[in-house]
Amino acid sequence: MSLPVSGIALVISKNSFAHHGWSSFDESRPIYLEGVVKSIKWQNPHAEITITLATDLKLPADLAKRSTPAQAASVDGAKILSSAALPKKRGDWVLELSPMSRIEAWKVSEPKVGDMIAAVGFTFKGEKGASLARIEYLMVGDKLYGLRSMPV
Repeated sequence: MSLPVSGIALVISKNSFAHHGWSSFDESRPIYLEGVVKSIKWQNPHAEITITLATDLKLPADLAKRSTPAQAASVDGAKILSSAALPKKRGDWVLELSPMSRIEAWKVSEPKVGDMIAAVGFTFKGEKGASLARIEYLMVGDKLYGLRSMPV
């Protein structure tokens, strides 16, 4: 069976979107996302969680004061949390997490469909394109996980 050229292009473009470099994300504007888990892909190369944003989404008053866990990479967690803004887009967002090796090192509990979770991460400049965020900090229950590197 052979695919027509258009079918091959679709497969290539879908795979290219699924795994892209971090340089496409705007690290000058962290965003805060909170919502109900709609679906989960707990697998490599990056775990993904799709959430439906809360309709009454607002920044938590204590977000900037939350303590961040120590990571092997130099990450200014206080700056990231204190400068987080709400996204302009509403609806469903895909949260792209770190590889499973980091998730396992942080002992991140896999959320379930229907759970409420929150995250701070980065999306595309001007929020152009898909509602996709590379997650820096994931909040499940009362636990905040750093995902950029391994814990120290």
